[in-house]
Amino acid sequence: MSLPDSDRELVVSELEREPTQAEAALFENLWSEHCAYRSSRPLLSAFESEGEQVVVGPGDDAAVVAVPTDEEEDDVYITMGIESHNHPSYVDPFDGAATGVGGIVRDTMSMGAYPIALADSLYFGEFDREHSKYLFEGVVEGISHYGNCIGVPTVAGSVDFHPDYEGNPLVNVACVGLTNEERLVTAEAQEPGNKLVLVGNATGRDGLGGASFASEDLDEDAETEDRPAVQVGDPYAEKRLIEANEVLVEESLVEAARDLGAAGLGGASSELVAKGGLGAHIELASVHQREPNMTALEILIAESQERMCYEVEPENVDRVEEIAEKFDLGCSVIGEVTDGNYVCTFEGETVVDVDAYFLGEGAPMNDLPTTEPPEPDVDVPEVDLETAFETVLSSPNTASKEWVYRQYDHEVGTRTSVGPGDDAAIIALREAGTGLAISAGAAPNWTDTAPYEGAKAVALENATNVAAKGATPLAAVDCLNGGNPEKPDVYDGFTGIVDGLAEMCADLETPVVGGNVSLYNDSESGPIPPTPTLALVGTKGGYDAPALDASPDGDLLLVGDLGLESGEPRLGGSEYLARFDGSDRFPTLPENPADIVETLAEVADDEATLAAHDVSHGGLAVALAEMVTAEAGLEVSLPNGVDAAGALFHEQAGRALVQTTDPDAVREAFDDVAPVVSIGTATDDGELTIAVGDETVATDAAAIREHRSVIEDTLE
Repeated sequence: MSLPDSDRELVVSELEREPTQAEAALFENLWSEHCAYRSSRPLLSAFESEGEQVVVGPGDDAAVVAVPTDEEEDDVYITMGIESHNHPSYVDPFDGAATGVGGIVRDTMSMGAYPIALADSLYFGEFDREHSKYLFEGVVEGISHYGNCIGVPTVAGSVDFHPDYEGNPLVNVACVGLTNEERLVTAEAQEPGNKLVLVGNATGRDGLGGASFASEDLDEDAETEDRPAVQVGDPYAEKRLIEANEVLVEESLVEAARDLGAAGLGGASSELVAKGGLGAHIELASVHQREPNMTALEILIAESQERMCYEVEPENVDRVEEIAEKFDLGCSVIGEVTDGNYVCTFEGETVVDVDAYFLGEGAPMNDLPTTEPPEPDVDVPEVDLETAFETVLSSPNTASKEWVYRQYDHEVGTRTSVGPGDDAAIIALREAGTGLAISAGAAPNWTDTAPYEGAKAVALENATNVAAKGATPLAAVDCLNGGNPEKPDVYDGFTGIVDGLAEMCADLETPVVGGNVSLYNDSESGPIPPTPTLALVGTKGGYDAPALDASPDGDLLLVGDLGLESGEPRLGGSEYLARFDGSDRFPTLPENPADIVETLAEVADDEATLAAHDVSHGGLAVALAEMVTAEAGLEVSLPNGVDAAGALFHEQAGRALVQTTDPDAVREAFDDVAPVVSIGTATDDGELTIAVGDETVATDAAAIREHRSVIEDTLE
């Protein structure tokens, strides 16, 4: 590890001396891109993070949002957080992904919340590459192992394959927790004289320099050379820590808390006291350790997992130690909160003595140039309808992800009303009589084609997903992934996804209450596509939702643009063009997204609605195929005058299929909001027929399942 010369000069100027080895390591990690957001923080003010439902916004371990409830005397809060574990998951896919789950769960715990749901958004290179499949299988195994062992259901997420992730996959994990006003804890130290108590696993040498490792491009030797920077998880210790944390919170023993993640103990403890405008005195030798002869620097920045740092009043320390012992967890009183500097000593020697605020906030921000890319060419290949349909339907991006989510226990905790595989999951918040809809993901093809417009579409698609289940958006968190920001074209793309996501979320009146930034996702094979993962939640009365699967009767309506007016829907960013090597402009998005989402939620909850389904990835053709079952088919006829490929495969966000027994009511609801086109009826034969002018595609549920099982068939 090495502190850059320019940063060292700032540190020396502030300290009026050379930093110690431990101080230099702390500054290197805490001033890294991963921790300090040096290239992204200047952009993040674009997000609107306030609202009457927002209790704790950005800046803490997780955000806290109030849930609407009819019981005014009951305050029901959820926490929302999202993290990336991208570089570690390339080096060691199992442990990298597993510890990503563990970290976001501890972020949830540190707010006084109990974790109730996870969502994973995963991005890999082309599916036909052996290395991509190796990473994919390892990451899914790591997530399922850790999540299943700790008893937190993985209920939502996404999986995408794109050639530019070959040298740098992305693993983004979101967590939702449940708490209330009385239980709420923050990461802001409260009072000098309170003790700092470390609870959880013993500290080892794993994860050394993880924060700085996450702030560099991946080299071709990263899988071997950077292995020590990857943490190793113990989900059974995490489960005990979850339950111990629950007791600590219930007994009001915690004044403030921070989980140990990036930069380890040094990061957690310094951020805790800096947020309260205070300092600390920590004796590093008091930290319980699992390896002999650890140095002060190793103890300070190791990222060993399953550890929490608590601020505890002196009279409550004995009780905290009792609870830790009950759950077979290590416990060390490592120091106390002060009104001075952040000071760490080790065996009688002072190894750190700095202002905690400067340690966390002193990093200079980067002012980087951007270069706009050229406009895409328009080159739409002509492919016969049957070939196009079968090719797009069997793409790994639009194929069924059942192989992934059936490895997850998505029902543990008995709150899951709608699980993975639908547009959005629904979790029962019985405490509020409310259903919480969860959607998470991005769309690499979209944002690779048009970062700004694609990011707007990502936000609208996630909102449409929850609306299709009858829920209205409440809040969102984002994970902004980009390549090396020092490359002007890469930074321009990253700037585009920030602005696009922020603008659409503002239009949807959905505050972005927290998030994460991961840059330097660059490798020998080049930068990743700019990737704005959004985890969005919505609420609805009750826990039931309209099905995605079609019913054997009822009329089928498309809400949104079919291409009747222009006759040439834009195919930019579509799976159709990805499969057939074409290019086009990105689709124009609707001007009134909030009205569309609100109306769709109302229609989806109407008793006449039999099924509702978002139309996005793969276009109308894939959405229709996904609704067909062995018991219910669809007979679809598109109006004359539409372009077949454009109508079936363009991927404009904000559209939905609604199957209903009262089509007039749907048209009336969307009057002056969005176009509604009657495109067909349901059958009871499990067949799908799509007629467009002189062309017809005919298939059935069995053939659709065969096409969409490419992931399962390949990996099993």
